[in-house]
Formats: sequence, C-alpha cells, structure tokens
Amino acid sequence: MNYDCVVVGAGPAGMTAAIYLKRANCNVLLLESSVPGGQVNRSAVVENYPGFTKIDGPTLASKMYEQVQELKIDYRYGEVIDILEENNDKIVKTLKEEIRCKGVIIATGRVPKELGLENETALVGNGISWCAVCDGPLYRNKDVCVVGSGNSALEESLYLADICNSVTIINRSEHWRADSILVKKATKHEKIKILYNSVVNTINEKNGYLSSVLIEKEDSIQELECDGLFIYIGSKPTTNFARNIGIKMQNDYIIVDENMRTNIKGIYACGDVIQKQVYQIITAAGEGATAAMSFQKDIEILK
Repeated sequence: MNYDCVVVGAGPAGMTAAIYLKRANCNVLLLESSVPGGQVNRSAVVENYPGFTKIDGPTLASKMYEQVQELKIDYRYGEVIDILEENNDKIVKTLKEEIRCKGVIIATGRVPKELGLENETALVGNGISWCAVCDGPLYRNKDVCVVGSGNSALEESLYLADICNSVTIINRSEHWRADSILVKKATKHEKIKILYNSVVNTINEKNGYLSSVLIEKEDSIQELECDGLFIYIGSKPTTNFARNIGIKMQNDYIIVDENMRTNIKGIYACGDVIQKQVYQIITAAGEGATAAMSFQKDIEILK
C-alpha cells in the first residue's frame, strides 16, 4: 500500500493534518488505534475552543471526524509498532500490515498516567476510571472521588457533581494547577468536598469492585468509602514505536522545530505528543495544519 503521507493518530492534530493534506490533493492515510478524537472524547465539556461557547468533547470530536468523512480521507484502524526507512520511503508497520509512504506525521497524543497502586488495573471498569464522561453515568447518585488538581480534574468533578451524590477531590497540595474560574466553581459547589495535602495510599476492593480508598494526609490515614475513583494526574506521550528510527525526544516527548519537522527527514510530529509549552485542542489543531503544510513543501525532495 503506497501513500504520499501517513498520519498516525486521529485526534485534533491528526485529523487537521489529514484534512489539510487531502485538500492539497495528497494521497493520505489516517491511522488510529482507538476512536477518532483521542483524548477529546474524555472531556465532559469544552469551553475554550473558538466557534463553540460550550460543547462536550465527544460531540466536538465527532464534528471533526465528519470533515474527514466528507473529504473521503482513507481512514483505517491500526496500532503502529514501528517506522522504518527504505531507500527514500518510510515503512509504517502496524500489527497487521506494512504501509509504504514518503512522509509520516506522528500525532499519537498522550494517555493518562496511573497512580501505580495495587488493584488499580484490576478494578478498571469496576470503580477505577480516567474518563468521567465515559463512565460517570454508572455512578449516578453514588459517592465518587477525583484525584488531581488541574483543569481536567476540576472539569470532570463539576460534571460528576451534576449526576453523583457527592464528589471528593483529592489534591496532593494546597495549590491548584487549574484555571481560576474552575477553581471558583469547584470550591463553591455544594456537592464537592476537597481534601488538601492528601494522596491516595491504598485502593480497597470488595467482591471485585472498589469499596474504599485510604487517604494519607501528613502522618494520618483516613479511610474514605466510595463507589468510583476518577484519576486525573497528568498524561504521558505515546511514542514507544518511534524510538527505533532515532527520533530525538525529551522526557518521551518528540522534539520538533517551528515547522513540526523532527530530526528525521520526512517525519513530522504535532499535537500533545511533542515537547511544547501549551497542550490545548486549539494548539494541537494548529500544529496539525503546520505539519501538513511542511510536508507539502518537502514532498518533492522526498520523492
């Protein structure tokens, strides 16, 4: 299978790159190992994306994907495991096939970090979640906890507070990494309780379901019964498959120049997978457009 360019990842950055490439008459393939939209699908509400005063993440992702479909962009499920170079071509290897192309745009984004506690993985879907909009309805009228202090933690806490009996936010310090408007909403919400200088020490289960968590605060341990634990402590980039080809990285994030070019000719990266200052939907989309335009400028020398 031969393409001009393969875009790996169908989040905002990847879909934007594919749209720009297709409109420039490039033969492009969009590969995704999950669902279109990436982490946007985990957002209960988006209030800072131009054109939408307020929209839920899955709907925004769906609207982006509609453009991909209208342009008839080749879209395929595939988990990329390696990228190879052969003469002037790139070979994108998935678990099922090998795809030959002239250029690759990596837009694989990030995945949520785990607490690293016993029972955490075993209880996924049975009390442990990283997505309130996905799993929140399962805890309607129940008591849940949220771990984190950033925008995602507070946005999802506010979403959960509308459907759950109570929400307890566990913040490991006295400070927030979230926008002040979200802090104000969360701290004033009648259903939200906040535990400062606290960390989850232990996850307890009963009959295969989450039953409680042990909260460590200074020198004391408190048991908190809850039905759900939603974790928002940051993310890590999805870059394992890019190591063998020699792409430069910093803390597992891909290093690019201002034109989204990596140190490997013909390979570009954009969105949350790159080393940068601002990780937002709007910046990811802009970087996807830049990566596509860089490939268009380079395509003649890549042939």
